[in-house]
Amino acid sequence: MYKPLLRPILFSFDPEKVHHFTFRMIKFLSRIPLVPSLFRGIYQVKNTELEREVFGLKFKNPVGLAAGFDKNAVLYNELANFGFGFIEIGTVTPKGQEGNPKKRLFRLKEDQGIINRMGFNNEGLQAVIHQLKKNKNKLIIGGNIGKNTDTDPENYTKDYITCFDALHPYVDYFVLNVSCPNVGSHAKLNDKEYLLELIRAVQQQNNSFEKQKPIVLKIAPDLNPNQLDEIIELVAETSLDGVIASNTSVTRDGLKTSEERIKAIANGGLSGQPIKNKSTEVIRYLSEKSNKAFPIIGVGGIHSAKDAVEKIEAGASLIQIYTGFIYEGPRLIKNINKALLRK
Repeated sequence: MYKPLLRPILFSFDPEKVHHFTFRMIKFLSRIPLVPSLFRGIYQVKNTELEREVFGLKFKNPVGLAAGFDKNAVLYNELANFGFGFIEIGTVTPKGQEGNPKKRLFRLKEDQGIINRMGFNNEGLQAVIHQLKKNKNKLIIGGNIGKNTDTDPENYTKDYITCFDALHPYVDYFVLNVSCPNVGSHAKLNDKEYLLELIRAVQQQNNSFEKQKPIVLKIAPDLNPNQLDEIIELVAETSLDGVIASNTSVTRDGLKTSEERIKAIANGGLSGQPIKNKSTEVIRYLSEKSNKAFPIIGVGGIHSAKDAVEKIEAGASLIQIYTGFIYEGPRLIKNINKALLRK
């Protein structure tokens, strides 16, 4: 129903407007008696063989929703009905911010991809906490945190600590988002020495709580082998809980979309099928080179059960979808879980 009927209609409108419209529709439908249970009956796959224990957390299944979809934690309870094993909210920054100027979200239909330069648009910590207090504990929630665009470099760490401290009671694990190409002063966030400082500061804050939460690092798919080796060293040196591989890409290699349109879109992070192989190879490199020393959440270009299995076979313990969810619809989650059971 989604691909033949709904998607052609939705794809005829502006992507960002459709995103907000879809949220309103899911909210509306979920308030109708029996509809949530109908969604669960259609899309959820319940089987203990799908359960995964990662970061000391027990996931109902290994298929999650990546950060960026439910930025402000307004739809996670409703999205849980579609069969996800976990949902990552954010990226959350201390203060609410508009993000980059519109238009900033573009579909590449021929490539089954998306280019975005949203720029960490979100309503800020307090708005997100207000929503997370409504958590019905249906599944694991991850908190993806970042810095405000107007924050001075000397205060980057303070922004992360502010988010970490405030969200700690409400999420099950944290993601340090240092690899989004759509925020200012991106270079410092990829400097190994700064990452050491940031991770240690967040870990120190984590130790001040009675119960510690897992902390993982989200990396770019465009890192070369030397940079990936640095990530492996970084994880070993800090005892970081894991890595998410990967964020969006700044490259535009091998696209079917015309060069004219790509130039007109200009900068932004590329996601979806065009980065599938690149993200899989990053996962494989990290897993093999580290001798599976840490868990990896695999994300990037998962549009089918086969794509998901490839990520897991490359070394991912869990996977996340986003662009594939938009192109393929909620049945993708069910298809992946059923494929994993067959294996």
